[in-house]
Amino acid sequence: MKKILTLAAAALFMASCAQPEEVVDAPHEYHPEWSKNANMYEVNIRQYTPEGTFAAFQTHLPRLREMGVDILWLMPVQPIGVKNRKGVLGSYYSIQDYRGINPEFGNEEDFRSLVNAAHEQGFKLIIDWVPNHTAWDHPWMTESPEFYYHDPATGQITNGRDDHNNPTDWTDVAELDYENPAMMESQRQDMLFWMDTYQVDGFRVDMAGGQTPEYWTETINHLRGHNPEVFMLAESEYYYLHESHFDMTYGWEFHHLLNNVAGKSADVQTIDDYLARQAKDFPADGYRLYFIDNHDENSWNGTVEKRIGNNAHAAFMLCVTMSQSMPLIYSGQEVGLNKSLRFFERDTIDWSAPSQADFYSKALALKKTQGALANGSWGGAQTRIATNNPSVYAFSRVKGDNIVTVFVNFSAEEVTIDYSGAIDEDYTNWFTGEEAELEEAGQITLPANGYLVLTHGEC
Repeated sequence: MKKILTLAAAALFMASCAQPEEVVDAPHEYHPEWSKNANMYEVNIRQYTPEGTFAAFQTHLPRLREMGVDILWLMPVQPIGVKNRKGVLGSYYSIQDYRGINPEFGNEEDFRSLVNAAHEQGFKLIIDWVPNHTAWDHPWMTESPEFYYHDPATGQITNGRDDHNNPTDWTDVAELDYENPAMMESQRQDMLFWMDTYQVDGFRVDMAGGQTPEYWTETINHLRGHNPEVFMLAESEYYYLHESHFDMTYGWEFHHLLNNVAGKSADVQTIDDYLARQAKDFPADGYRLYFIDNHDENSWNGTVEKRIGNNAHAAFMLCVTMSQSMPLIYSGQEVGLNKSLRFFERDTIDWSAPSQADFYSKALALKKTQGALANGSWGGAQTRIATNNPSVYAFSRVKGDNIVTVFVNFSAEEVTIDYSGAIDEDYTNWFTGEEAELEEAGQITLPANGYLVLTHGEC
């Protein structure tokens, strides 16, 4: 006999699972223990406050800690080039001095104060690193011009290029030459400077695919020789960067897939296709960064509302619960950032919108407390639950006695689905605290743009 479980639209409910699988831990060779259940928050200092300074952002640390944020990723904090600058303030990613502090944000002591305060309150703090190119007025331009890539046809230093060495419109930056050993060693020493001088906990590496795997293997090993727990995030989807011991790579493909599924009504089967490719190409212990927003998407491709409409929370639930995922929150996402922030000028986030911190706090706590959702292979195996509905994605993850089951409805309408492949168990509705019973197969009603999460067992 089928059991029908019904949920009010406001009562974020439910989940189910297929039979648990035996999961053997892969060796965690280099991930720091503190990253096991961590999440990440991207900080856009320029746009965060009217002042746009380290000191002004520092006042937000208690709020972010209360929301459950673990890792703060600061967009580039170094001085921005003046020569060939774009806009009034220029691109964050046109670095004039790898060891300097952008005076727009404060001085060295202001930055040190922020790092120290973050550590005292329990955060880890990583900074953006831009190895692919520099500003045209970086000291290397005159002191070491051989550090730059020269066009073979003209002998001239070229504009910044993408990670396939194709020309771009990045006219405000000059391409570095990764066949020059002295330049590569200078990069390593500059990274160590931030670790030694300010005790940053790691780096988000911009365009990490623009350099060779060998360079990153040597560099990361060198950095970990100074701090074994340095955390490395690659803005790249090249699987081989995990072999170079990056902790995490970007889930760009998953992000664009979410835009299609949540915003354009694409079939959720594409998620299964993606996971199959990921299982084939990426190591089980490799973290993937999943997100519904970041500085690139917000500034260049539109707001979350424009891209996925009312499915923001539903989509973020997948970012929190999917296998190997570490979720990212962008500045202002917790108040429903509703404008594309200008990239080259001041454009302060409006913090007066209704707070969504309760949702994000509860979502991040799910990641922290459920062992099945731990990052990389620390977490449990993911098993699909059949829903026979192109707008509903459902799965379970199991680690020991802990089961987390998730249903997400990307449709703008309430739906009643027949499901199969769940784990027959007693659960707790994560968002309401209500007890719920789920059978192996049955029927369930999901609210429009809704998500349902059930948990069971020890965490």
